[in-house]
Amino acid sequence: MNLKIHFHLRLLKQTRSMIILAVETSCDDTGVSIIKVRNSKINILSNIVSSQIKIHKKYGGVFPSLAKREHQKNLPIVLKKALAEAKNPKVDLVAVTKGPGLEPCLWAGFNFTKELAEKMKKPLVLVNHIESHILVNWLELRNKKDIFPAMALVVSGGHTILILMKGIGKYKIIGETKDDAAGECFDKVARILELGYPGGPIIDKKAEEQRSRGIPPKFKVELPRPMIYQKNYDFSFSGLKTAVLYEFRSKSQKIRKSNNYITEMCLEVQKAIIDVLIKKTMKAAKDFRVKSVILGGGVVASKELKKRFQESGTEAGFKVIYPSAGYCTDNAVMTAITAFFHQGRKTKNWKTIKVNANLKIG
Repeated sequence: MNLKIHFHLRLLKQTRSMIILAVETSCDDTGVSIIKVRNSKINILSNIVSSQIKIHKKYGGVFPSLAKREHQKNLPIVLKKALAEAKNPKVDLVAVTKGPGLEPCLWAGFNFTKELAEKMKKPLVLVNHIESHILVNWLELRNKKDIFPAMALVVSGGHTILILMKGIGKYKIIGETKDDAAGECFDKVARILELGYPGGPIIDKKAEEQRSRGIPPKFKVELPRPMIYQKNYDFSFSGLKTAVLYEFRSKSQKIRKSNNYITEMCLEVQKAIIDVLIKKTMKAAKDFRVKSVILGGGVVASKELKKRFQESGTEAGFKVIYPSAGYCTDNAVMTAITAFFHQGRKTKNWKTIKVNANLKIG
């Protein structure tokens, strides 16, 4: 067994318990969580998330400066609730997201957590947000054997990225989006269709409405699957959004307002995005001869996406791993779990450390 993999498995089996307090502010969710790890068990003592969706909804997206202000306002409140729910435990380690994300938001969380760690006189670990979307799977993962090498797909509002994972901490990016992320495409499509924000959950709901009818589509909407047959592992969703715009504009005002048309469009958009994600991921998994496919990110909250991936994984002979819906979207539990695996990366020089909005994994 690879020594690094063995080390991380041994970490989980340590008899001494470790309590980690983590903060997540990479985008518009203010998260604070406290976890306890002992004997291969990760117990969540508290997990508080304050959402800003209502604030940003009227803009159709996240305004970084506004999000930063809300983080600064919410962090003391969310921390107090997290500590109270966890019954004020003795914390061993403090963690915070370093990047990638929206820079003003990252700084809000970092400055708050840095000051907190200094006051508590506890070491601070800086966490990669992409990696945390992958490692949150270890919260509910029962069989931790025969996972590596793995193909990890992180798909969210800001990221669509394929990562060859040879072990925890051993990553290589093999493909990523060349323009819009999948979640961003959902948001932009929802804006075109005048459905509101965030787009993913709304489009999922409308698509399921159409699927449940069990009747042939009336308008027979057909959209492209960008880059699906290209031999690389990269993605592109900007063209899909443009195709939706042209299709929508080609219809009369009456049809645009028709619920049947909207649900058919949402179903086709959902199918197009999932088709591309599955085709690219399974191709990469086969080419690199991995044992499992690991999913993470807000888009993975989609029931249809998980169902399709599970079906494709079973057919191809891959174990498909994904978190519960509540741990797909941004939260501090994933930050805490990642900090546990990287507890050796304790920050030593407080004055030189910075956030990195474009932080890469690997």
